[in-house]
Amino acid sequence: MNSFESVTPEDIGRASQSFFSDRANVVAKNAVTAKGVRAVARVPERAAQNTTVFDVEVKAGGRTDQKRSGRCWMFASLNTMRMRTIERFGLKDFELSQAYPLFWDKLEKSNWFFENIIDTVDQPVSGRLVSFLLTDPVSDGGQWDMFKALVKKYGVVPKEAMPESASSSNTRDLDGYLTRFLRATAHRLRSSYEAGADVAELRVAKKDAMAKVYAMLVTCLGEPPARFDVRLRDKDDKLALAGSFTPQEFYQQAVGLNLDDYVSLISAPTADKPFGRTYTVSRLGNVVEAGGVRYLNLPPEALKQAAIRQLKAGLPVWFGCDVDQSFIQEEGIMDLDALAIDQLFGFEVMGGFDKAARLDYGESLMTHAMVLEGVNLSEEGRPTLWKVENSWGKDHAKDGFDTLADTWFDEYVYQVVVDRAHLEPADAEAFDSIEPIVLEPWDPMGALAR
Repeated sequence: MNSFESVTPEDIGRASQSFFSDRANVVAKNAVTAKGVRAVARVPERAAQNTTVFDVEVKAGGRTDQKRSGRCWMFASLNTMRMRTIERFGLKDFELSQAYPLFWDKLEKSNWFFENIIDTVDQPVSGRLVSFLLTDPVSDGGQWDMFKALVKKYGVVPKEAMPESASSSNTRDLDGYLTRFLRATAHRLRSSYEAGADVAELRVAKKDAMAKVYAMLVTCLGEPPARFDVRLRDKDDKLALAGSFTPQEFYQQAVGLNLDDYVSLISAPTADKPFGRTYTVSRLGNVVEAGGVRYLNLPPEALKQAAIRQLKAGLPVWFGCDVDQSFIQEEGIMDLDALAIDQLFGFEVMGGFDKAARLDYGESLMTHAMVLEGVNLSEEGRPTLWKVENSWGKDHAKDGFDTLADTWFDEYVYQVVVDRAHLEPADAEAFDSIEPIVLEPWDPMGALAR
């Protein structure tokens, strides 16, 4: 290995002299140390172009708030579903329980983790795969296919049937103690294998551990209802739906969405992911019998057109993105030109690599899921600005919604979930017929679940 070179006092002196000889640097220093980078880099003219009026818009219910949890993918999924209930029964507003799928997701992820630990007992704990499995075994994150698996198995319930708790609104302690228990159990399973136990014996131990996981979840979140009573009133205060339901019965009666009609499209232009092919991420999932995830990789324009067709059909669109990039959070603006970062520092910071390189070099990945509920179109019918339903409460940004510039979509939107009816016929065929390429567990297209 070549010898490393240290930073010398002469290097520091030259850098300091160069910096303070430029008046703009001094002004930038004074402003940023007082107000912060984004506040100073904000471009007011660009921020002023964000509108609250959209050509195509799906009317949503009241804004939801995931609070101090990483349940954005659940909130986005439930927000797309509840709109069907609102429209079907003419309700003023309606919210599905987010604590309910959280409970079952933690339970299923625990089982998924144990099964993966048992499957890798002969691999070194210091190896990359086992180390990765141990890093964050039961995070709040997830993917659309994982949510679909939960709904198919457990249904949904109104928020009143399983309201928020302290541990669902702030999952830090629940995640921390559950993760500790899972890692300790993994240690016991691997130690038993080293002592001569076979897989059948490990699964007996796993069953005992899963009973303890269930007990911890009930302690923190309460027990999910097996049956509950419902009385929904419409805008005129007339009874629109009443009765006793299981979660599966309520889903069919109140939501009625055919989950298998909805498919995940991604747009990742890296060399290992040719467009037109399907992909899955190794060891990514929650419900064992449902399998993992499945994506079709297409150029951004294909994702946009499918989303526009679904919005025009009166339905919102679930999407995944890298939310913090070029984002003015207080105003809810996602726009490549809203922050003049390069001008502030005086050299290229935001440039230097394209979308593919950002993925390859760890600069970008999916971090947040939200809902597209509107779009503005040019005279030629091309999208210019998107309306986004977030899950950070009504006090966030513009009454709880954000705006997303179409150029930002190109760079930082990585996934949309749409009804297959809105796909081009060739894309729908490709999604169904092509055997998926298996990506590594740590691939950025699986990051939303972490």
